Amino acid sequence: MNELADLYQEVILDHNRKPRNFKKLESATHAANGHNPLCGDRITVTLDVQDGVIKDIGFQGAGCAISTASASLMTEALKERPIADALALLDAFRDLVTGGLPGHDLGKLEVFSGVSEYPARVKCATLCWHTVAAALGEHRQDVVTTE
Repeated sequence: MNELADLYQEVILDHNRKPRNFKKLESATHAANGHNPLCGDRITVTLDVQDGVIKDIGFQGAGCAISTASASLMTEALKERPIADALALLDAFRDLVTGGLPGHDLGKLEVFSGVSEYPARVKCATLCWHTVAAALGEHRQDVVTTE
């Protein structure tokens, strides 16, 4: 089990050091900002949604390793997904990091399963996901995580 934890940690560190899709989309159709005042994480998510499908997604900002890695892995997971599938994935991811059982296979996102042991880090891991939900929602309000 220790080898699995080491692998998960390495994936998180890799995505923190070299985040994927760290960019602002000039062709964005949706965008939102997120802030976690407890940790200082700040993120802007931009999406290009065409015919109900997330064609491209990017993020910018600064945050802790968990926040940055979560955003990086999230962008990889959401590309080419219909909005409804993306929101279902958000629910499954939230279940994973809060200690519940996700409704379906999360693939690489399962590296965050250990976050449930550190409740203060759940906000770091979910900030980008809530920011995407805000960007896709009708109200498109910025996200601020609170205690």
